[in-house]
Amino acid sequence: MTRITEVIARQVLDCKARPMVEVDLVTASGHLGRGAAPTGSTVGAHEAVVLRDGDPGDYRGLSVHAAVRNVLDEIVPAVIGRDIVDQEGFDRILIDLDGTSDKSRLGANTVYSASVAFLRAQAHEAGQPVYRHIAREPLRSIPVPAFNMINGGRAGDVVQPFNEFLVVPVGARDIDEAVQMGVTLFAVLGEVLTRFAARPPGVGGSYGYLAPSCDPGVVLALMEDAVVEAGYAGRVAFALDCASSEFYDRERGTYRYADAEVTGAELIERVRRLSLDHDLLFVEDLLDEDDWAGFTLAKQVLDRTLILGDDLIVTNRDRLERAIAEAAIDGFVLKPNQVGTISEALDTHELARRNGILSTPSGRSGGVVDDIVMDLSVGLQAPFQKNGAPRSGERIEKLNFLIRAAQKIAGAELARLGDLARFSPGPAAGSAPSAR
Repeated sequence: MTRITEVIARQVLDCKARPMVEVDLVTASGHLGRGAAPTGSTVGAHEAVVLRDGDPGDYRGLSVHAAVRNVLDEIVPAVIGRDIVDQEGFDRILIDLDGTSDKSRLGANTVYSASVAFLRAQAHEAGQPVYRHIAREPLRSIPVPAFNMINGGRAGDVVQPFNEFLVVPVGARDIDEAVQMGVTLFAVLGEVLTRFAARPPGVGGSYGYLAPSCDPGVVLALMEDAVVEAGYAGRVAFALDCASSEFYDRERGTYRYADAEVTGAELIERVRRLSLDHDLLFVEDLLDEDDWAGFTLAKQVLDRTLILGDDLIVTNRDRLERAIAEAAIDGFVLKPNQVGTISEALDTHELARRNGILSTPSGRSGGVVDDIVMDLSVGLQAPFQKNGAPRSGERIEKLNFLIRAAQKIAGAELARLGDLARFSPGPAAGSAPSAR
Protein backbone atom coordinates (compact mmCIF):
# COMPACT_ATOMS: atom_id res chain seq x y z
CA MET A 1 0.00 0.00 0.00
CA THR A 2 0.98 3.64 -0.46
CA ARG A 3 0.17 6.03 2.39
CA ILE A 4 -0.02 9.65 1.31
CA THR A 5 1.36 12.24 3.72
CA GLU A 6 1.42 15.44 1.68
CA VAL A 7 -0.11 16.89 -1.48
CA ILE A 8 0.88 20.31 -2.80
CA ALA A 9 -0.45 22.09 -5.90
CA ARG A 10 0.66 25.17 -7.79
CA GLN A 11 0.19 27.06 -11.04
CA VAL A 12 3.20 26.74 -13.37
CA LEU A 13 3.69 27.22 -17.12
CA ASP A 14 3.65 24.79 -20.03
CA CYS A 15 6.05 25.00 -22.97
CA LYS A 16 3.90 27.67 -24.61
CA ALA A 17 3.95 29.81 -21.45
CA ARG A 18 0.33 29.01 -20.64
CA PRO A 19 -0.67 28.28 -17.04
CA MET A 20 -1.10 24.65 -16.01
CA VAL A 21 -1.66 22.72 -12.79
CA GLU A 22 1.27 20.94 -11.15
CA VAL A 23 0.85 18.56 -8.19
CA ASP A 24 3.44 17.11 -5.80
CA LEU A 25 2.46 14.00 -3.85
CA VAL A 26 4.63 12.64 -1.03
CA THR A 27 4.33 9.20 0.55
CA ALA A 28 5.07 8.04 4.08
CA SER A 29 8.34 6.55 2.87
CA GLY A 30 9.43 9.97 1.62
CA HIS A 31 9.01 9.39 -2.11
CA LEU A 32 7.85 12.29 -4.23
CA GLY A 33 5.71 12.07 -7.37
CA ARG A 34 5.09 15.11 -9.54
CA GLY A 35 2.46 15.50 -12.23
CA ALA A 36 1.41 18.32 -14.54
CA ALA A 37 -1.36 18.75 -17.07
CA PRO A 38 -0.34 19.78 -20.60
CA THR A 39 -2.99 20.87 -23.08
CA GLY A 40 -3.30 20.89 -26.84
CA SER A 41 -3.52 23.88 -29.13
CA THR A 42 -6.53 22.19 -30.69
CA VAL A 43 -8.81 20.30 -28.32
CA GLY A 44 -11.38 17.71 -29.33
CA ALA A 45 -15.00 18.42 -28.45
CA HIS A 46 -15.24 15.17 -26.48
CA GLU A 47 -12.14 15.61 -24.33
CA ALA A 48 -12.39 15.93 -20.57
CA VAL A 49 -12.78 19.57 -19.55
CA VAL A 50 -9.75 21.72 -18.75
CA LEU A 51 -10.74 24.16 -15.99
CA ARG A 52 -9.46 27.71 -16.50
CA ASP A 53 -10.39 30.84 -14.59
CA GLY A 54 -11.54 32.96 -17.52
CA ASP A 55 -10.28 36.23 -16.03
CA PRO A 56 -9.03 38.29 -19.00
CA GLY A 57 -6.69 40.20 -16.70
CA ASP A 58 -4.90 37.06 -15.53
CA TYR A 59 -2.91 35.35 -18.28
CA ARG A 60 -5.65 36.47 -20.69
CA GLY A 61 -8.17 34.13 -19.11
CA LEU A 62 -5.93 31.05 -19.03
CA SER A 63 -4.97 30.99 -15.34
CA VAL A 64 -5.79 27.85 -13.35
CA HIS A 65 -6.09 29.12 -9.77
CA ALA A 66 -9.51 27.51 -9.28
CA ALA A 67 -8.13 24.15 -10.42
CA VAL A 68 -5.24 24.48 -7.94
CA ARG A 69 -7.72 25.27 -5.16
CA ASN A 70 -9.67 22.15 -6.07
CA VAL A 71 -6.57 20.09 -5.37
CA LEU A 72 -6.05 21.73 -1.99
CA ASP A 73 -9.69 21.98 -0.90
CA GLU A 74 -11.07 18.68 -2.19
CA ILE A 75 -8.39 16.19 -3.19
CA VAL A 76 -6.10 16.76 -0.20
CA PRO A 77 -8.77 15.98 2.47
CA ALA A 78 -9.82 12.88 0.52
CA VAL A 79 -6.37 11.29 0.23
CA ILE A 80 -4.10 12.54 3.04
CA GLY A 81 -3.28 9.76 5.48
CA ARG A 82 -4.96 7.09 3.40
CA ASP A 83 -3.39 3.78 2.47
CA ILE A 84 -4.08 3.26 -1.22
CA VAL A 85 -3.35 -0.04 -2.90
CA ASP A 86 -2.94 0.92 -6.54
CA GLN A 87 -3.42 3.45 -9.32
CA GLU A 88 -6.98 2.37 -10.01
CA GLY A 89 -7.92 2.86 -6.37
CA PHE A 90 -6.40 6.35 -6.25
CA ASP A 91 -8.02 7.39 -9.52
CA ARG A 92 -11.38 6.05 -8.35
CA ILE A 93 -11.24 8.51 -5.45
CA LEU A 94 -10.64 11.35 -7.92
CA ILE A 95 -13.38 10.23 -10.30
CA ASP A 96 -15.93 9.91 -7.48
CA LEU A 97 -14.94 13.28 -6.04
CA ASP A 98 -15.51 14.97 -9.39
CA GLY A 99 -18.78 13.16 -10.04
CA THR A 100 -19.13 14.15 -13.71
CA SER A 101 -18.54 12.20 -16.91
CA ASP A 102 -16.11 14.78 -18.32
CA LYS A 103 -14.23 15.94 -15.18
CA SER A 104 -15.90 19.34 -15.54
CA ARG A 105 -16.47 20.00 -11.81
CA LEU A 106 -12.90 19.65 -10.52
CA GLY A 107 -11.29 20.03 -13.95
CA ALA A 108 -9.49 17.35 -15.92
CA ASN A 109 -6.25 19.29 -15.43
CA THR A 110 -6.79 19.05 -11.66
CA VAL A 111 -7.55 15.34 -11.66
CA TYR A 112 -4.91 14.39 -14.22
CA SER A 113 -2.05 16.15 -12.43
CA ALA A 114 -2.87 14.30 -9.20
CA SER A 115 -3.19 10.99 -11.05
CA VAL A 116 0.25 11.35 -12.64
CA ALA A 117 1.79 12.40 -9.32
CA PHE A 118 0.49 9.23 -7.64
CA LEU A 119 1.77 7.03 -10.46
CA ARG A 120 5.26 8.47 -10.16
CA ALA A 121 5.26 8.23 -6.37
CA GLN A 122 4.32 4.53 -6.55
CA ALA A 123 7.01 3.84 -9.15
CA HIS A 124 9.61 5.58 -6.99
CA GLU A 125 8.52 3.52 -3.98
CA ALA A 126 9.01 0.38 -6.08
CA GLY A 127 12.46 1.60 -7.12
CA GLN A 128 11.57 1.42 -10.80
CA PRO A 129 11.25 3.76 -13.76
CA VAL A 130 7.58 4.42 -14.42
CA TYR A 131 7.75 2.51 -17.71
CA ARG A 132 8.76 -0.66 -15.87
CA HIS A 133 6.16 -0.05 -13.17
CA ILE A 134 3.31 -0.06 -15.71
CA ALA A 135 4.66 -2.75 -18.06
CA ARG A 136 2.55 -5.91 -18.31
CA GLU A 137 4.99 -7.77 -20.54
CA PRO A 138 8.78 -7.95 -20.91
CA LEU A 139 10.26 -4.80 -22.39
CA ARG A 140 11.79 -5.70 -25.75
CA SER A 141 11.49 -2.66 -28.00
CA ILE A 142 11.79 1.11 -28.19
CA PRO A 143 9.06 2.93 -30.15
CA VAL A 144 9.97 4.67 -33.39
CA PRO A 145 9.51 8.44 -32.99
CA ALA A 146 7.40 10.22 -35.59
CA PHE A 147 8.64 13.78 -36.20
CA ASN A 148 6.17 16.60 -36.89
CA MET A 149 8.05 18.46 -39.62
CA ILE A 150 5.53 20.81 -41.25
CA ASN A 151 2.54 22.46 -39.61
CA GLY A 152 -0.65 23.54 -41.30
CA GLY A 153 -2.58 26.73 -40.73
CA ARG A 154 -2.19 30.17 -42.26
CA ALA A 155 1.13 31.49 -43.60
CA GLY A 156 0.47 34.75 -45.42
CA ASP A 157 -1.89 33.96 -48.27
CA VAL A 158 -1.35 30.21 -47.90
CA VAL A 159 -3.86 28.23 -45.84
CA GLN A 160 -2.96 24.56 -45.41
CA PRO A 161 -5.92 22.73 -43.82
CA PHE A 162 -3.98 19.65 -42.73
CA ASN A 163 -2.51 20.12 -39.27
CA GLU A 164 0.70 18.05 -39.33
CA PHE A 165 3.02 16.47 -41.88
CA LEU A 166 5.31 13.93 -40.22
CA VAL A 167 8.27 11.74 -41.09
CA VAL A 168 8.84 8.32 -39.53
CA PRO A 169 12.34 6.80 -39.81
CA VAL A 170 11.09 3.25 -40.39
CA GLY A 171 14.46 2.13 -41.76
CA ALA A 172 16.60 3.24 -38.82
CA ARG A 173 18.82 0.59 -37.26
CA ASP A 174 18.31 1.78 -33.69
CA ILE A 175 16.94 4.71 -31.71
CA ASP A 176 20.17 6.69 -32.01
CA GLU A 177 19.98 6.56 -35.78
CA ALA A 178 16.23 7.25 -35.75
CA VAL A 179 16.82 10.44 -33.78
CA GLN A 180 19.72 11.46 -36.00
CA MET A 181 17.59 10.89 -39.11
CA GLY A 182 14.80 13.07 -37.75
CA VAL A 183 17.13 15.89 -36.73
CA THR A 184 19.06 15.78 -40.02
CA LEU A 185 15.89 15.70 -42.09
CA PHE A 186 14.51 18.71 -40.23
CA ALA A 187 17.62 20.73 -41.09
CA VAL A 188 17.67 19.64 -44.75
CA LEU A 189 13.94 20.28 -45.09
CA GLY A 190 14.50 23.86 -43.94
CA GLU A 191 16.93 24.32 -46.82
CA VAL A 192 14.52 22.73 -49.31
CA LEU A 193 11.67 24.96 -48.17
CA THR A 194 13.88 28.07 -48.34
CA ARG A 195 14.74 27.35 -51.97
CA PHE A 196 11.11 26.60 -52.80
CA ALA A 197 9.70 29.85 -51.39
CA ALA A 198 12.83 32.00 -51.87
CA ARG A 199 12.73 32.82 -48.15
CA PRO A 200 13.22 30.95 -44.88
CA PRO A 201 10.11 29.13 -43.69
CA GLY A 202 8.12 30.43 -40.75
CA VAL A 203 7.57 28.58 -37.48
CA GLY A 204 4.27 26.75 -37.03
CA GLY A 205 2.15 26.35 -33.94
CA SER A 206 3.83 23.05 -33.05
CA TYR A 207 7.31 24.39 -33.88
CA GLY A 208 7.51 22.70 -37.27
CA TYR A 209 7.90 24.72 -40.46
CA LEU A 210 4.84 26.52 -41.74
CA ALA A 211 3.42 24.80 -44.82
CA PRO A 212 4.48 26.62 -48.00
CA SER A 213 1.51 25.41 -50.06
CA CYS A 214 -2.20 24.77 -49.59
CA ASP A 215 -1.80 21.52 -51.56
CA PRO A 216 -0.85 18.55 -49.34
CA GLY A 217 0.66 16.80 -52.36
CA VAL A 218 3.13 19.65 -52.89
CA VAL A 219 4.09 19.60 -49.21
CA LEU A 220 4.72 15.85 -49.25
CA ALA A 221 6.76 16.13 -52.46
CA LEU A 222 8.98 18.75 -50.82
CA MET A 223 9.47 16.40 -47.89
CA GLU A 224 10.39 13.65 -50.35
CA ASP A 225 13.00 15.97 -51.85
CA ALA A 226 14.50 16.50 -48.40
CA VAL A 227 14.60 12.75 -47.79
CA VAL A 228 16.58 12.22 -50.98
CA GLU A 229 18.97 15.11 -50.27
CA ALA A 230 19.59 13.77 -46.78
CA GLY A 231 20.49 10.35 -48.20
CA TYR A 232 17.56 8.49 -46.61
CA ALA A 233 15.67 7.37 -49.71
CA GLY A 234 13.69 4.19 -49.03
CA ARG A 235 14.16 4.44 -45.24
CA VAL A 236 11.50 7.01 -44.31
CA ALA A 237 7.71 6.89 -44.24
CA PHE A 238 5.35 9.83 -43.94
CA ALA A 239 2.21 10.51 -41.94
CA LEU A 240 -0.58 13.07 -41.77
CA ASP A 241 -2.63 14.55 -38.96
CA CYS A 242 -5.48 16.13 -40.86
CA ALA A 243 -7.35 17.49 -37.79
CA SER A 244 -10.27 17.79 -40.18
CA SER A 245 -12.75 18.95 -37.54
CA GLU A 246 -10.95 22.31 -37.69
CA PHE A 247 -11.91 22.81 -41.35
CA TYR A 248 -15.25 21.00 -41.40
CA ASP A 249 -18.32 22.98 -42.42
CA ARG A 250 -21.09 21.31 -40.44
CA GLU A 251 -23.89 23.11 -42.24
CA ARG A 252 -22.67 22.14 -45.70
CA GLY A 253 -21.11 18.82 -44.67
CA THR A 254 -17.89 19.64 -46.53
CA TYR A 255 -14.16 19.86 -45.89
CA ARG A 256 -11.43 22.10 -47.19
CA TYR A 257 -8.73 20.42 -49.27
CA ALA A 258 -6.15 22.69 -50.88
CA ASP A 259 -8.29 25.38 -52.52
CA ALA A 260 -11.32 23.14 -52.97
CA GLU A 261 -14.44 22.33 -50.98
CA VAL A 262 -14.97 18.56 -50.95
CA THR A 263 -17.27 15.98 -49.42
CA GLY A 264 -16.02 13.38 -46.98
CA ALA A 265 -15.91 10.72 -49.69
CA GLU A 266 -13.97 13.06 -52.00
CA LEU A 267 -11.50 13.85 -49.21
CA ILE A 268 -10.93 10.15 -48.61
CA GLU A 269 -10.29 9.60 -52.31
CA ARG A 270 -7.79 12.45 -52.50
CA VAL A 271 -5.86 11.11 -49.54
CA ARG A 272 -5.99 7.63 -51.08
CA ARG A 273 -4.22 9.05 -54.12
CA LEU A 274 -1.61 10.65 -51.86
CA SER A 275 -1.02 7.24 -50.28
CA LEU A 276 -0.23 5.78 -53.71
CA ASP A 277 2.47 8.40 -54.37
CA HIS A 278 3.93 8.54 -50.87
CA ASP A 279 4.51 5.97 -48.16
CA LEU A 280 1.92 7.10 -45.62
CA LEU A 281 2.30 5.05 -42.47
CA PHE A 282 -0.77 6.61 -40.87
CA VAL A 283 -3.42 9.23 -41.40
CA GLU A 284 -4.88 10.74 -38.24
CA ASP A 285 -8.27 12.44 -37.90
CA LEU A 286 -8.97 12.32 -41.62
CA LEU A 287 -12.61 13.23 -40.96
CA ASP A 288 -14.69 15.16 -38.45
CA GLU A 289 -14.67 13.90 -34.85
CA ASP A 290 -18.28 12.67 -35.15
CA ASP A 291 -18.18 11.27 -38.70
CA TRP A 292 -18.23 7.59 -37.74
CA ALA A 293 -19.44 6.41 -41.14
CA GLY A 294 -16.67 8.40 -42.83
CA PHE A 295 -13.98 6.76 -40.71
CA THR A 296 -15.37 3.31 -41.51
CA LEU A 297 -15.25 4.14 -45.22
CA ALA A 298 -11.72 5.52 -44.94
CA LYS A 299 -10.51 2.32 -43.26
CA GLN A 300 -11.90 0.33 -46.18
CA VAL A 301 -10.55 2.59 -48.92
CA LEU A 302 -7.07 3.43 -47.62
CA ASP A 303 -5.88 -0.15 -47.68
CA ARG A 304 -2.14 0.47 -47.17
CA THR A 305 -2.33 3.26 -44.60
CA LEU A 306 -3.26 3.03 -40.93
CA ILE A 307 -6.31 5.08 -39.98
CA LEU A 308 -5.90 6.66 -36.54
CA GLY A 309 -8.49 8.44 -34.43
CA ASP A 310 -7.51 11.24 -32.06
CA ASP A 311 -10.45 13.64 -31.70
CA LEU A 312 -12.67 10.71 -32.66
CA ILE A 313 -11.58 8.62 -29.65
CA VAL A 314 -10.06 11.12 -27.15
CA THR A 315 -8.62 8.14 -25.20
CA ASN A 316 -12.17 7.35 -24.07
CA ARG A 317 -13.10 3.69 -23.63
CA ASP A 318 -16.74 4.18 -24.64
CA ARG A 319 -15.79 5.88 -27.89
CA LEU A 320 -13.17 3.23 -28.60
CA GLU A 321 -15.79 0.50 -28.09
CA ARG A 322 -17.96 2.17 -30.73
CA ALA A 323 -15.00 2.49 -33.11
CA ILE A 324 -14.27 -1.21 -32.72
CA ALA A 325 -17.91 -2.14 -33.32
CA GLU A 326 -18.03 -0.01 -36.48
CA ALA A 327 -14.56 -1.05 -37.75
CA ALA A 328 -13.69 2.64 -37.93
CA ILE A 329 -9.96 2.71 -37.08
CA ASP A 330 -6.70 0.80 -37.05
CA GLY A 331 -5.42 2.71 -34.05
CA PHE A 332 -5.96 5.65 -31.76
CA VAL A 333 -3.77 8.42 -30.38
CA LEU A 334 -3.16 7.85 -26.67
CA LYS A 335 -3.24 11.18 -24.80
CA PRO A 336 -4.06 10.38 -21.16
CA ASN A 337 -5.00 13.93 -20.23
CA GLN A 338 -7.90 13.69 -22.72
CA VAL A 339 -9.72 11.30 -20.40
CA GLY A 340 -8.34 12.64 -17.13
CA THR A 341 -6.70 9.76 -15.23
CA ILE A 342 -3.91 7.28 -15.84
CA SER A 343 -6.04 4.24 -15.00
CA GLU A 344 -8.75 5.23 -17.50
CA ALA A 345 -6.11 5.73 -20.20
CA LEU A 346 -4.58 2.34 -19.42
CA ASP A 347 -8.02 0.75 -19.53
CA THR A 348 -8.61 2.21 -22.99
CA HIS A 349 -5.22 0.94 -24.12
CA GLU A 350 -5.98 -2.56 -22.82
CA LEU A 351 -9.29 -2.65 -24.71
CA ALA A 352 -7.41 -1.62 -27.85
CA ARG A 353 -4.72 -4.25 -27.34
CA ARG A 354 -7.28 -7.05 -26.95
CA ASN A 355 -8.95 -6.01 -30.20
CA GLY A 356 -5.84 -5.55 -32.34
CA ILE A 357 -6.04 -1.74 -32.28
CA LEU A 358 -2.78 0.23 -32.07
CA SER A 359 -2.19 2.70 -29.26
CA THR A 360 -0.05 5.63 -30.43
CA PRO A 361 1.13 7.73 -27.48
CA SER A 362 1.51 11.44 -28.13
CA GLY A 363 2.37 14.57 -26.22
CA ARG A 364 0.35 17.75 -26.51
CA SER A 365 1.28 20.93 -28.31
CA GLY A 366 1.42 22.73 -24.97
CA GLY A 367 3.72 20.12 -23.49
CA VAL A 368 5.92 19.62 -20.45
CA VAL A 369 9.58 18.71 -20.19
CA ASP A 370 9.01 15.53 -18.19
CA ASP A 371 5.94 14.09 -19.93
CA ILE A 372 4.49 10.86 -18.54
CA VAL A 373 3.44 9.94 -22.08
CA MET A 374 7.01 8.84 -22.74
CA ASP A 375 6.81 6.25 -19.97
CA LEU A 376 3.58 5.03 -21.54
CA SER A 377 5.27 4.81 -24.94
CA VAL A 378 7.96 2.47 -23.61
CA GLY A 379 6.02 0.67 -20.89
CA LEU A 380 3.12 -0.20 -23.18
CA GLN A 381 5.54 -1.22 -25.96
CA ALA A 382 3.99 1.07 -28.56
CA PRO A 383 5.45 0.44 -32.04
CA PHE A 384 5.64 4.17 -32.73
CA GLN A 385 4.78 7.40 -30.98
CA LYS A 386 4.29 11.02 -31.98
CA ASN A 387 6.88 13.68 -31.24
CA GLY A 388 7.00 17.30 -32.25
CA ALA A 389 9.58 19.04 -34.38
CA PRO A 390 13.12 18.61 -33.03
CA ARG A 391 13.76 22.20 -32.02
CA SER A 392 12.26 22.93 -28.58
CA GLY A 393 13.42 21.69 -25.20
CA GLU A 394 10.44 19.59 -24.15
CA ARG A 395 10.38 17.86 -27.55
CA ILE A 396 14.13 17.21 -27.52
CA GLU A 397 13.77 15.75 -24.02
CA LYS A 398 11.31 13.16 -25.37
CA LEU A 399 13.96 11.97 -27.81
CA ASN A 400 16.59 11.86 -25.07
CA PHE A 401 14.17 9.80 -22.96
CA LEU A 402 14.03 7.13 -25.66
CA ILE A 403 17.82 7.10 -26.00
CA ARG A 404 18.25 6.60 -22.24
CA ALA A 405 15.56 3.91 -22.09
CA ALA A 406 17.24 1.96 -24.90
CA GLN A 407 20.47 1.95 -22.91
CA LYS A 408 18.78 0.80 -19.70
CA ILE A 409 16.63 -1.99 -21.20
CA ALA A 410 18.89 -4.92 -21.96
CA GLY A 411 18.48 -6.19 -25.51
CA ALA A 412 15.84 -3.61 -26.49
CA GLU A 413 15.69 -2.93 -30.23
CA LEU A 414 13.90 -0.32 -32.25
CA ALA A 415 10.38 -1.48 -33.15
CA ARG A 416 10.05 -2.73 -36.74
CA LEU A 417 7.11 -0.95 -38.36
CA GLY A 418 7.30 -2.96 -41.54
CA ASP A 419 5.67 -5.75 -39.55
CA LEU A 420 2.43 -3.77 -39.11
CA ALA A 421 -0.30 -5.56 -41.03
CA ARG A 422 -1.52 -2.64 -43.15
CA PHE A 423 1.80 -0.95 -43.83
CA SER A 424 4.41 -2.19 -46.24
CA PRO A 425 6.84 0.37 -47.65
CA GLY A 426 6.37 0.91 -51.34
CA PRO A 427 8.77 2.54 -53.82
CA ALA A 428 11.80 4.24 -52.41
CA ALA A 429 11.03 7.57 -50.80
CA GLY A 430 11.74 10.31 -53.28
CA SER A 431 10.31 8.42 -56.25
CA ALA A 432 7.28 10.72 -56.48
CA PRO A 433 7.51 13.75 -58.77
CA SER A 434 9.38 16.68 -57.27
CA ALA A 435 7.38 19.66 -56.06
CA ARG A 436 9.69 21.81 -58.13
